[in-house]
Amino acid sequence: MLEDKVLIFKFKRGCNDALRRIYEKYRNDLLKLAIVMTNDINTAEDVVQDVFVNFVRSIDTIKPHGNLKQYLMTSVANRIKNRLRDISRHPTCSDENLDKQLTDSDNPERWAILSEQLQLISKAMTKIPLDQRQTIALHLQGDMTFRQIAKVQDASVNTIQGHYRYGIKKLRTLLNSEVTK
Repeated sequence: MLEDKVLIFKFKRGCNDALRRIYEKYRNDLLKLAIVMTNDINTAEDVVQDVFVNFVRSIDTIKPHGNLKQYLMTSVANRIKNRLRDISRHPTCSDENLDKQLTDSDNPERWAILSEQLQLISKAMTKIPLDQRQTIALHLQGDMTFRQIAKVQDASVNTIQGHYRYGIKKLRTLLNSEVTK
């Protein structure tokens, strides 16, 4: 966390290597979160890039306190939530790749990024409600507490715990049925 504060401080003073270090440090975690939430590598990469572009644009307003990883994870989750909401409002302008199922294609990039287990989890995650998906991803991948997630989602801690509990239960059911096939 101290390293993040120093990196933000350096980047605000014009050090591009600091931004590169932040990007390298958090890119994979953010990408995993986005893949789990969207089930699409291309969309996930676009979301992560958008988050970093907005991070650079808003660097002057960012204070070097708090947890940078949680800030970026929350930004990714919110960006995805906004995309899904926009797509549902404007179906003619939809991103065709957003909810597409992962296939067993021989795309080497896909296999380099996703393991077979991540594919199963990603498929299952698309079948649970977005609020549950976001809560699970932020808690497990983003290392956020239920209280922090509640603040981000503007909900009570009990509601967030319910999202998590019901989401995990649904995932277990989906994954167990996938294993027994």
